[in-house]
Amino acid sequence: MKNLRNVKNLNSLVRFSWIVILSLLLSNCKSAQISKHLEKSMSSNFYEPQFTGLMVYNPRTKDTVFNYNAERYFTPASNTKIFTLFTGLQYLPEQIPALKYAINGDTLFIKGTGDPSFLHPYFKDSTALNFINNYKTVKLITGNYANDKFGPGWAWEDYDTYYSPERSAFPLYGNVLSISNTSGLHTYPKFLKAQTDYTNLNKRRDFNENNFYYKLSRKDTIHVPFVLDTTMVKQLWNDLLPGKVELISDSSVVTDQTLYSIPADSLYKRMMHVSDNFLAEQILILASSTISDTLDADTIRKSILENQLKDLKQKPKWRDGSGLSNYNLFTPLSLVQVLEKLYIEIPRERLFNFFPAGGVSGTLKNWYAGENGPYVFAKTGTLSSASTLSGYLLTNSGDVLIFSFMNNNYNTSTNKVKEHMQAVLEYLRDNY
Repeated sequence: MKNLRNVKNLNSLVRFSWIVILSLLLSNCKSAQISKHLEKSMSSNFYEPQFTGLMVYNPRTKDTVFNYNAERYFTPASNTKIFTLFTGLQYLPEQIPALKYAINGDTLFIKGTGDPSFLHPYFKDSTALNFINNYKTVKLITGNYANDKFGPGWAWEDYDTYYSPERSAFPLYGNVLSISNTSGLHTYPKFLKAQTDYTNLNKRRDFNENNFYYKLSRKDTIHVPFVLDTTMVKQLWNDLLPGKVELISDSSVVTDQTLYSIPADSLYKRMMHVSDNFLAEQILILASSTISDTLDADTIRKSILENQLKDLKQKPKWRDGSGLSNYNLFTPLSLVQVLEKLYIEIPRERLFNFFPAGGVSGTLKNWYAGENGPYVFAKTGTLSSASTLSGYLLTNSGDVLIFSFMNNNYNTSTNKVKEHMQAVLEYLRDNY
């Protein structure tokens, strides 16, 4: 009986071994077929005059499905926000730190943490305002911000566009003026209506002054960045809390208590879905507030590259949080590595909720729609002659693939580039 049992066990082991071998052979055959098809696609006339990189990776099997220039450096555009998301998730608590404070009698001392949600046009959070309003005298310490108001390599001519607000320690209203035209001009905040006028020109604000303009032919709401000079900051606070807030550059008072505002996940989701540059920049500033009294996005980028991301095979040239900077350089491989870290550390439902869903939400609403629901959850990136897409792809076989698709230096329409990317991702979905 014992010998018979041993024979049966041996037969079972042999059958299992053959199943494993057959499975590997089929998998290798499929991978080879996919790789051959994608290699042919990348060699087409469309990609010849531009610079393209693509990496596709299976986190379950740890296999590289396809590698095409994946270790070359590209201008990532807003794919940079994937690194910013990772940084926020590493450093920030579940609720965003709204401000740091100390109380001395009836005087409240406060320092900004970089929280962008304070009276923001989308979040309109008033947690900090309600808290501050409880005190007779408020002293806002302004000397804790170390960076320039604009990031390195930003385009100067974007000064009046919604996607290029100034960075700051204590943002108000998203550091923009919201202007609409329904039965006359309306502004948020209201007191700046006196500095707003109609125009037939395309400009929305004077170059270095807080004079704002709304084009007569428009019908929508526009968001125009402030010039955050001392006069403007005083005006904004005096309008909110007349005569109550004093700006001081330094103080011996230790602001060692923290007030919290909105859920951090709501900030990440908004940043990723609409590719909000201001939120991305402020998330890095917020992250720096958790390790130092000095707000410094450069320090937090250096810290995370030297610690949580020290194993990246190609260290990126990472200059801002949003991807507005043309100085940024990332490889598809490094983006895939960070996406894999997120996939391992964050539950799938929560993680995919941060990313635009193909055909459903955010910057992917009009692209990558699946017949049975979204199959792509990814971050877009667009600058002049740069179109990138990195994230997660659901295949028809049930696998999740991590990919980074980067296109630079093309001289065709961005929509044409997106059409070719979509064809590749659809092929992966249907054939992997």
